[in-house]
Amino acid sequence: MIMVHGRNAGPDAILSLCAAIRRPRIACVAPAAAGGSWYPFSFLAPREQNEPGLSSGLAVIESLVVDLIEHGHPAHKIVLLGFSQGACLASEFSIRHPRRYGGVLVLSGGLIGPPGTTWDDVTDSLRGTPVFLGCSDVDGHIPKERVLESERVFSRLGARVKRTLYPGMGHLVNEDEVVEVQAVLDEVLAAP
Repeated sequence: MIMVHGRNAGPDAILSLCAAIRRPRIACVAPAAAGGSWYPFSFLAPREQNEPGLSSGLAVIESLVVDLIEHGHPAHKIVLLGFSQGACLASEFSIRHPRRYGGVLVLSGGLIGPPGTTWDDVTDSLRGTPVFLGCSDVDGHIPKERVLESERVFSRLGARVKRTLYPGMGHLVNEDEVVEVQAVLDEVLAAP
């Protein structure tokens, strides 16, 4: 599982979720963003304002996925998990490099782009990849509308999407989301 941390955090923060997830057979890797941020502005800012950080962050994930595949780990056994800014980056990576992943777990995040972005340029299939989108319905960083837009894009691309908006939740990961992550990981562990 490639775990992508949020803004002003680091690998230790996202890896701390492993204790709650309790799936020791899943190997976890967490890259570090330079200065604790994958890109400088909101994920809703025009893409060019978040360059070169955005492209650099996507390249980091791509290098990890390529390395795992080259070392014998098929894509359908690779899970992308991110929180907040890391969830946005993992989401965007998965649709820009579509294939059947083990899962895409988006915790308080959504696809990257300013309001009005359609992602119509993405047409390849995620081939049944399980995608979980979990977020507060009143998150100060992630508008629920973007979570719903992301759900529609993932569904259009052939993912098996489950989305939950939690009433009044803060910008955090809750126990229900941990259960959703466990379910996807259990599916990956059971797959041939």
